[in-house]
Amino acid sequence: MKKILALIICAMMVFTLFACNAPVNTNDAGNDATGDIAAVKAAGKLVVGMTDYAPMNYKDENGAWTGFDTEFAQAYAAKLGVDVEFIIIDWDNKYTELEAKSIDCIWNGMTITEEGKLNASISDPYVKNAQVVVMANDKLADYADTASMTELSFAVENGSAGADAAEAAGFTNVTAVQDQAAALLEVASGSVDACIIDITMANAMTGEGTSYADYGYTVELSAEEYGVAFRKGSDLTADFNAFMAEAMTDGTLDNLADKYELTLVK
Repeated sequence: MKKILALIICAMMVFTLFACNAPVNTNDAGNDATGDIAAVKAAGKLVVGMTDYAPMNYKDENGAWTGFDTEFAQAYAAKLGVDVEFIIIDWDNKYTELEAKSIDCIWNGMTITEEGKLNASISDPYVKNAQVVVMANDKLADYADTASMTELSFAVENGSAGADAAEAAGFTNVTAVQDQAAALLEVASGSVDACIIDITMANAMTGEGTSYADYGYTVELSAEEYGVAFRKGSDLTADFNAFMAEAMTDGTLDNLADKYELTLVK
């Protein structure tokens, strides 16, 4: 009897030891990115990290967010059955914000880069882009290539593809600012000779009929594609890619691209 009792106690001790050392299951909406869809639905909103950047995300005359990415995000949120909350972030800290769960995604004309792939789960590409040099129209003819621009001063968005393009081109007199809108302001104020921004923004913000009617762009420094960044391992990525593929097929994104004069990746 004592032997049987001892065996039972021993078995219970072994079970308790394994139970105490067993890995904790973190596959839930609160702790694991694989539960991001459930977390978003539970919160009732998709929190989007972005900057003020026409034509992707900007405010209309009533102070409401609009733009290609704004409408795209709203359409995806509607598919999830939730609202969208747009939060302006420091672009240089975007992946930190994502990892800290301050936001659910980065959705703001974000160029797909190797850095992005290391720090986040990136969606399939959806819009074509390029980095261009913007300056006053009366200077464009004098600066037709990067070799002629080496002595110029530039403004770029901190942590952006424009900053990368400036470095790749060998430009050394470069000032980093908060966002691309600020980079344009630096040029208009005369603080710098030119800025490097996305061609999508250059098309929307410069030239006849815009606030920067006397400005235009010259050299394209790089060709790029936009994607949406979710957390590493997030189940939102595959779900969004499926939604986007359907929106590409049924013409939803074609109509949106025509509205904002963008070129889709197909």
